[in-house]
Amino acid sequence: MEPTLNQVIAWAKAAGQIALDGLHTKHTIGYKSETDFVTEVDHACEKLLMDSIFGGFPDHSIIAEETGKVKGHADHCWHIDPLDGTINYSHKVPFFAISVAYQFQGKLQLGVVYDPSHDECFSAERGKGAWLNGEAIHVSDCPDLQHSLLVTGLPHNEPDLTVVSRRMEIFGRITNITQGVRRLGSAAIDMCYVACGRLDGYWEEKINSWDIAAGSLICKEAGAMVTDFQGNPDYFKPPYGLVASAPGIHEELLKNLS
Repeated sequence: MEPTLNQVIAWAKAAGQIALDGLHTKHTIGYKSETDFVTEVDHACEKLLMDSIFGGFPDHSIIAEETGKVKGHADHCWHIDPLDGTINYSHKVPFFAISVAYQFQGKLQLGVVYDPSHDECFSAERGKGAWLNGEAIHVSDCPDLQHSLLVTGLPHNEPDLTVVSRRMEIFGRITNITQGVRRLGSAAIDMCYVACGRLDGYWEEKINSWDIAAGSLICKEAGAMVTDFQGNPDYFKPPYGLVASAPGIHEELLKNLS
């Protein structure tokens, strides 16, 4: 028995309700490093999602942001980010999402990103398309970088300042030749905004599987080109990092990122 997209949507929305209910409360903060922290809501959302998955598929494996890897059948793997945008959430900025993806034999099959603040549910099924609240979505037809609006993520805990300088140089250079580059704080929503044509491209280095699993599938099913930084379509492997964009700007964006 395989999971269905409707099941995953229901689980993501249930977790999203937990997050939304707790948004304006005082949070218990736990630190994973000096600048990387987790709230009690991250844990509550993750528990709901993992309990839901194991309730129906007890032999599956899960890779979750807070729990880590829970071993199960290698062919069936879930990637969970229970609260993508925790920093936004902890500051009561309503830009965060629940991200859940199912992978079978190494290939992403189902992806759901739910933004509870705006009640927007992005979803995709391999080979069948991508949707926003049940309506089909597609990437933009932006023809070149000059007319594009892009989005990226920049790590806030990079210890190597030369790496920080290089990334900021790229950020500034691409900002200068486009209509702008946004940094919104949720990789999952970033990719979904590319998928539905609100933004034209996204890139990010040094990221985790749970950050990009659902969003990248939604992008691909919406017609985006999704590759690693060398243009390789086999992007879903360590070291995780990807470029997702409207087809008309992908090659030009890759050149500027390199």
